[in-house]
Amino acid sequence: MDSRAWDDRYAASELVWGTEPNRWVVRELAGLAPGRALDLAAGEGRNSMWLAGLGWEVTGLDFSTVALGRAERLTAALPDEVADRLTWRHGDARTVEAPPEGYDLVLVAYLQLPAEDRRAALRRGAGALAPGGTLLVVGHDATNLTEGAGGPRDPAVLFTPEDVLADLAGTGLRTVRAERVRRPVGDGAEAVDALVRLERAA
Repeated sequence: MDSRAWDDRYAASELVWGTEPNRWVVRELAGLAPGRALDLAAGEGRNSMWLAGLGWEVTGLDFSTVALGRAERLTAALPDEVADRLTWRHGDARTVEAPPEGYDLVLVAYLQLPAEDRRAALRRGAGALAPGGTLLVVGHDATNLTEGAGGPRDPAVLFTPEDVLADLAGTGLRTVRAERVRRPVGDGAEAVDALVRLERAA
């Protein structure tokens, strides 16, 4: 799906993903000391805003100008001290350039791309990590097609924890967690997500 298709999708709904942060983002990151964060494929900014509320200085990047416009409008309603910690950038996760100092956290949540593009984005994210930084990858697992509910129905854009680890082989990151997790999606149904958390040595 290209940026125009995502623009159309965001334009067709008031809030595609809602305003609450993803449950796995909260579970994995709530205890981290705030620093500099990069939210790749930030969408409407729900996870970025949650991180900023915890004290993180967050750059939210997305290639949909419609999503970023909505994120900017939501930011305007936040307290000044939170809004001032948010920066929105239009760009492509596959080619993003990190500042020399890097980021203490890189978040890649539900960036569903074909394997080659996913690998490029994840390796960009890994390369953006500062010493001691955390990379968290969450997305629709390949088994969600047969064992879960919702999510994309194209197997080419689904992945497993093992896929993520293979994508990031040789980047020098230590694996903290690599697992499948089940997320309630209403009416008793559950989605199957892949979750991988890695760290760069300090």
